[in-house]
Amino acid sequence: MAKTERYEEAKKVYKANGVDTDKAIEILKNAAVSLHCWQGDDVTGFDQDGPLTGGIQTTGDYPGKARTPEELMQDMEKAMEFMPGKKKLNLHASYAIFQDGERVDRDQLEPKHFEKWVEFARKHNMGIDFNPTFFSHDKVKDGLTLSSPDEETRKFWIRHGKACIQISEYFAKETGVPCVMNIWTGGRI
Repeated sequence: MAKTERYEEAKKVYKANGVDTDKAIEILKNAAVSLHCWQGDDVTGFDQDGPLTGGIQTTGDYPGKARTPEELMQDMEKAMEFMPGKKKLNLHASYAIFQDGERVDRDQLEPKHFEKWVEFARKHNMGIDFNPTFFSHDKVKDGLTLSSPDEETRKFWIRHGKACIQISEYFAKETGVPCVMNIWTGGRI
């Protein structure tokens, strides 16, 4: 059976269930697919030099990974050359870019720490989605962040989440594209 014939058969099945496949394909042509920052460096980020901890199932040490924001942006640009359709950048808070000599902890992050990412997104006509980084930090206490019984630990991560909401609002305002803020806090099973 030829490809077109298979599609026409599938189209009939979907139509019987109330789905217009031609319309769905047109919608998908305009849907942005997320390009995740961690695909270029295995979730390491740039805000700390320590090991990945907190339930992350990666090593952070694959050969050829990006070591700087600039290298990651170059790798993303190369990957985008081969990707059809619209794209949207997806960042973790650990991908903050600090000025020389500057460092702030995750609960003190501000939009200014992501200005270069906004420039990158604008250059490529894309929006940005965002993830707080609730792992790989010395304030993950006994594997816990927001649910830690330690009040100071909880307060730190709550401040981090609030800072990320402000950064997400900044991304939406600056790119003109709604920003989805994803929260994944890890934890034990």
